[in-house]
Amino acid sequence: MLKIGIVIGSVREGRNGEAVGQWMYDFAKNRADAEYEIVDLADYNLPLLGAPVSESEQAKVEETVTSWKEKMASFDGYIFIAPEYNHAVGGALKNAIDYLNPELNNKAAGFVGYGSLGGTRAHENLRLILGELQVADVRTAVTFSLMTDFENFSVFKPADYHADNANIMLDQLLAWGGALKTIR
Repeated sequence: MLKIGIVIGSVREGRNGEAVGQWMYDFAKNRADAEYEIVDLADYNLPLLGAPVSESEQAKVEETVTSWKEKMASFDGYIFIAPEYNHAVGGALKNAIDYLNPELNNKAAGFVGYGSLGGTRAHENLRLILGELQVADVRTAVTFSLMTDFENFSVFKPADYHADNANIMLDQLLAWGGALKTIR
């Protein structure tokens, strides 16, 4: 069975990503066709890549970075829960991905987004970033609108029709993830 990490890509206080990530996890888990795990970026507290770190914090930062790399290396594929900030992927997720390279090579990724246009511009940004890291992204994405899938922009109430895209995205992700596993 493939192992798929569902990466919650926002660390903002009051974020919608936790609810979206939990929805995706519950949906995927009910299919019983892979092993799914939520990976919450907020649990890692990664410093800005390349930022100076005091000597007293160095060991803790190295441990955090190693833990992040090992966790991401343990998966065959990923579902990135990506909010759209200013027409792009959020800085915390971009920074976290920048710590990775061989851990992601020859794996597959799908996208679940949220924002005014469902996070689609964040998805397009992620496609460029992950392409450089030899990650094959699948075509179908799940896109939640802040206007229609969130009450008052904060209470997650997804429309039923998102299940169709979620199933297609998961089918594509597992097919590509399985194929890429054969070359790793």
